[in-house]
Amino acid sequence: MNDTARPSGLRLWLAGALPRTLPAAVVPVAVGSAVAVGQGADTAWWRAGAALVLAVALQVGVNYANDSSDGIRGTDGGDRVGPLRLVGSGTVAAPLVKRAATVSFAVAGLVGAVLALAVGPELFVVGAAALVAGWTYTGGPRPYGYLGLGEVFVFVFFGLVATVGTTYVLLERIDGVSVACSVAVGLWSTALLVVNNLRDIPGDTLAGKRTLAVRIGDRATRAVYVVMIDATYFVAVGVTLLTGRGAALAIVGIPFAVGALHDIVDGAEGPALIGVLSATGRTQLVSGTAMAVGLALTP
Repeated sequence: MNDTARPSGLRLWLAGALPRTLPAAVVPVAVGSAVAVGQGADTAWWRAGAALVLAVALQVGVNYANDSSDGIRGTDGGDRVGPLRLVGSGTVAAPLVKRAATVSFAVAGLVGAVLALAVGPELFVVGAAALVAGWTYTGGPRPYGYLGLGEVFVFVFFGLVATVGTTYVLLERIDGVSVACSVAVGLWSTALLVVNNLRDIPGDTLAGKRTLAVRIGDRATRAVYVVMIDATYFVAVGVTLLTGRGAALAIVGIPFAVGALHDIVDGAEGPALIGVLSATGRTQLVSGTAMAVGLALTP
C-alpha cells in the first residue's frame, strides 16, 4: 500500500483493527445466543450484548497486539502482502499500537467481569485465560503464534469458548447443541487464520515465525483449509440430523465458500489470497448467521 493510499486518523485505526476478521467475533455470539432463543430462554438479554462487546474487544485487542509485536520483531516488512499493518508500515509507533491493544483488552476484561458478577465466578477463570492467551499469541518471550499454535487458540477461544460461553451466560448451563455448533464456528474462524498464514509463508519463513503454515508447507496448508471449510457444513447438517435443530441452514453460505475453495485449490497466492481472506470472512458471516437463524427458529 503506497503512502497516498493510506488512511489517516480514525480510519487508520479502524484499518489497523482488521475489520475483515470481525466475523470471528460476531458469529460465535450470534450462534450461542440463537441456541438459547430456540429453547425459549427467559433471561437477561443484555448479557448477549455484553458478550458481543467482549468478543469484539478481544478480537481487536489480539489484532493490535499482533500488529505491535510483529512490527517490533520485524515480521511485517515493507514488502509484506496484505492489509495495512500499523507498525510494520512505519505509520504508527509500536508503543501507541500496544496501548490500543491494552485498552481493547481492558474493555474485554471489564465487560467480562460484569458478566462474571452476574452469572458466576467461574467466568473470571475463563476470561482471564482468554486475555492471557490473546496477549501471548505474539507477545511475551515465547509467543505461541510463532510456534504453530495460533490455530489452536483461535479454535478454542473464538469457537468453543465464545459460542458455548455465550449460551452459558444466557442459560447458565452448558448446552450440547451449543458445544456441537461451536466446532463449526471454530473451524470457520480458524480458516481465516489459515488463509492469512498461507499468504504470509514467504515473509514468516524469512523472519523465523514458525506458524503452522510454515511448518507444514504450502500444499498441506491448502488441504487443511479445504478440510476445515468442508467440515463446517458436515457438522451443521449433523447437528440437525441428530437434534432436529436448524443448524443445517448454514448451507446457504456454501456459494460464498465455493469461490474461496476454488482459488485455494487452484494455487492462488500473494495478493490473490487477500480476496480469499475476504471470501472466507463472508462465508463465516453468511453461514454463521444462517445457522443462528435456523437454531433460533427451532426448539
